[in-house]
Amino acid sequence: MSGEVPDQGANAPIVLTPGDPAGIGAEISLKAFAAGTRDFLLMEDPDRLTALASQLDLDIPIHVVDMTQGTPQVDHAGLGVIPLSWPESPVPGTADPRNGHVVIDAIRTAASWARTGQAAAIVTNPVNKAVLKAAGFAHPGHTEFLASMAPARPGSPVMMLAGDGLRVVPATIHIPLRDVVTELTTDDLIAKGRILGEALQRYFGCHPPRIAFCGLNPHAGEDGQFGDEDRRVIAPAVQALCEDGIKATGPHSADTLFHPAARDSYDAVIGMYHDQVLIPLKTIDFDGGVNVTLGLDFIRTSPDHGTAFDIAGTGTARPDSLMAAIRMARQMASHDSRDG
Repeated sequence: MSGEVPDQGANAPIVLTPGDPAGIGAEISLKAFAAGTRDFLLMEDPDRLTALASQLDLDIPIHVVDMTQGTPQVDHAGLGVIPLSWPESPVPGTADPRNGHVVIDAIRTAASWARTGQAAAIVTNPVNKAVLKAAGFAHPGHTEFLASMAPARPGSPVMMLAGDGLRVVPATIHIPLRDVVTELTTDDLIAKGRILGEALQRYFGCHPPRIAFCGLNPHAGEDGQFGDEDRRVIAPAVQALCEDGIKATGPHSADTLFHPAARDSYDAVIGMYHDQVLIPLKTIDFDGGVNVTLGLDFIRTSPDHGTAFDIAGTGTARPDSLMAAIRMARQMASHDSRDG
């Protein structure tokens, strides 16, 4: 087959990137397949996977697929592998920057397939940021790199973490806590709220979307007694989103927003800083959390954990979060297709 590959949309395969080969990406991908989550193709070295499957005592046929010859169908009887080669043989738990450019190229290639519809979505296995930086990577992480390949829009990218009955978005991500106050702006909160509201409708069937905002200060500032950012920065954003038709509420005191009854009142929460919303999410669903990047022109999910170098090669890594990420990617693609 030559020429352009036809857009398969939601019927296309989900593509998993390899992540750092010294981490647990290959192991959890094999375990996910063995556990029955088989709706994906994996970018990896087929020989390495075959050897690893044997070490894990997993009877998984490895089928090499060629993405240049059209869009392959997922074969649930065997794991479809898009082949790549590692310059240096990966050693579990030992970072090697010489493999970094292969990791970067795999992410870039998978994103291009998702943008053209050759992949329904991408699911990214964990990377080591220091390794990528040593290989010339100019971005803080996956999210920012993927955003650089998509059309720019205010508020993008938005990192949403989803678990059992809870979706959260940190308005600021990987910055020191002392910088949060200066980074928060009403315009950015509005932009992120709009991206989140759009995604809740488009991918999750929330009509209208209900978004709760955490306050920044204790008790959401308590009428300015503990800081004025809540009423000066956050409240105007909530009002603007309500005028857009989003059921936005807040700012709420964060310590009363995550118990079961409160979680029934919204579809997602926007918090002001990383740990404010990731602590409750990981407390509620530590093993099943999913990282979703919103604001892109394609679907990207990821397990909500890192490379786990400390247990790489021990055979003890759990695939729960990766399995949840694959399921969510397919659900999002299918819902997006139905909405047209």
